[in-house]
Amino acid sequence: MPVKAILALGSNLGNSEDTLIKAIGDICSHEKIAVTKISPIAITAPVGGPAGQPDYANMVVEIETSLRPFMLLEYTQQIEQKHHRTRDVRWGPRTLDIDIIDIASLEMDDPDLTLPHPRAAERAFVLEPWARMDPAALLLGSSVRQLADDAADAGGIREFHPAPVVCA
Repeated sequence: MPVKAILALGSNLGNSEDTLIKAIGDICSHEKIAVTKISPIAITAPVGGPAGQPDYANMVVEIETSLRPFMLLEYTQQIEQKHHRTRDVRWGPRTLDIDIIDIASLEMDDPDLTLPHPRAAERAFVLEPWARMDPAALLLGSSVRQLADDAADAGGIREFHPAPVVCA
C-alpha cells in the first residue's frame, strides 16, 4: 500500500532549476512512485559548507510510493548519480541533492538513513517551499509553516519561482 513521503531537492551547480525539473521527471518515471505535489522553487543562500558557493535552487515534492525506505533511498541516489552528483565536500556545491525528509511519519535511525531527516526542522530552504506546497503540513507534530518562520536561515531565501508542471 502506498505511503506519503516528502523529498527535498537542491542544486547549485550547472543549470540548477533545469536539473531539479529533470530530477522530478526521473522521480515520476518510477512505476512505484506518484508525485502528488510540487513546491515552488526557492533560490536560497548556501547554508554551511565552504564559503563562496553559488546560491541554491531548492524545492520539495510530495510523493506516494510503495517502495520501502531503503529502496527509495537507493533510487534517489541513482537519480543523483545520473545528474553527476559527487560527494567530495560535506555540504559543498552539487549538481543535485535529494534528501528523504519524511516517509509516513516513520522514525528510524540507521547510519544510512535517518527519518525524519535530522536537520529538516531547522532548514528554511526545505521548510518554506514545503509550507508553500502544503500549508497544513506537520513534521514531528509541529507546523512546518511555524518551523519555517522560526528557522535561522529564513532570511536566506532570496526569491521563489513558480512550481514546475512536470508529471502528467
